[in-house]
Amino acid sequence: MRISDITRLSWDQVKRRKVVTALCAAGISIGCAAIIVAMSIGESAQIYVEQQMNSYLKMDEITVTANTGAQAVGNKPSSESESESLKQGKLTQQKLDIMRKIQHVTAAAPFQQLDYMELTTLDGLISQNQTQLIGTDLEVLTDFGHKFLQGGPSDLEDTIVLSYGATMGLFDEVTKQNMQDQINANPYDDAVYEQYQNLNKIPTPLYQKQIQFRYYSADGQILTRPLRVVGVLKKPTGVKDDQIMYDKKGYISIATAELLKKELKMRGDEQESYNSIIVKVDNQSNIEQVEQQLKKLVVSTQTNLFQKERLANEFKIIKAAALGIGVFILIIASISIVVAMTMSTYQRRRQIGIMKVLGANLAQIRNMFIVEAALLGLLGGLLGVLFSYWIVWGINGLITNLSGEQDSVIIFIPLLTIPIGMAFALATGIFSGIYPAVSASRTDALTAIRRD
Repeated sequence: MRISDITRLSWDQVKRRKVVTALCAAGISIGCAAIIVAMSIGESAQIYVEQQMNSYLKMDEITVTANTGAQAVGNKPSSESESESLKQGKLTQQKLDIMRKIQHVTAAAPFQQLDYMELTTLDGLISQNQTQLIGTDLEVLTDFGHKFLQGGPSDLEDTIVLSYGATMGLFDEVTKQNMQDQINANPYDDAVYEQYQNLNKIPTPLYQKQIQFRYYSADGQILTRPLRVVGVLKKPTGVKDDQIMYDKKGYISIATAELLKKELKMRGDEQESYNSIIVKVDNQSNIEQVEQQLKKLVVSTQTNLFQKERLANEFKIIKAAALGIGVFILIIASISIVVAMTMSTYQRRRQIGIMKVLGANLAQIRNMFIVEAALLGLLGGLLGVLFSYWIVWGINGLITNLSGEQDSVIIFIPLLTIPIGMAFALATGIFSGIYPAVSASRTDALTAIRRD
């Protein structure tokens, strides 16, 4: 018999024995769906965690700092030549221009962190948590993933762009003192603390308003010059207000930062050098390549890419466990196929005997049963893929309803998991059909015909 004849006979048996086919296909489909869903949950969870880590740790960015060489901290250069050599490691505008031209670099900007200061408005509102002032090139904020809720960048001096968290938690002196008195009087009252937290979550409209910063130094309190708010950044997606209200940042131009440093009598490097530069790379896979190019400029680099590697190693264990659960279910399903095919062999002894009398050899009979089992595996695999999409759809709906947020964790099915699930289903069917096929091929033709 040709393979087409064997396949046709096997398919006829699959269609004829509807109950056995349904039971075997159901078992395989459950196992196949379990593998696909388990692997999808593991992959989706890893991607979600990586996205959250990237939003906080910025794993596609490289922090570049000045290279001080092997000089010990606090030691001064012993000679003029050593002083000149140390200047090679400084971050200059020339190095910044070179960094921007490196392949795979999408943006590079200086980020000079001044200090944490108390934000105040001209009408008497005071922030309850200090704001970090950062000098940078405001025009490239959007290149680093920041989106504007109001306004935009400006190259004018004495202007500032605030993060969404910097607009939260501004009280007047009376409200602040009242809340402080209530907390001092009832330090263990959860209701008072919750009221204080809720006040800290309320944003204040600061766009196009003038603000000042109060800096506490050894010489006392210093109030900065007024800065006009020309932009407010959007609230980060997927981050709750409990976290955002502590993320208070104010971005100012490098020129404004230098003016404030002189005004507040801060010590720092000369204006032609920066204390750090952030380099954004187009893809995390190119981080190491770009980092090697940066080190040729005699600078120090730092990335958070090791966090991704650690996370990937942890998720390997989770994915392996998930895959093991699916394989275990398929093993249970294979037992049902072995039982069903063995019973089918016993019921079809007369058919097998007639086939042998008509000239069918052992290999052809074995192949017919194996192809039949493979068809059951293929049918179960197709149903399993369909079931997996229904299950994932239900899980996503449940997550959305429970969380109440549209941007919650969404499970998706990677394309790679579908052929993996189908391969396991097909292999389960084939291996489950080997024993019944061997048993069928050993059936004695004359004995089977006489008994039936």
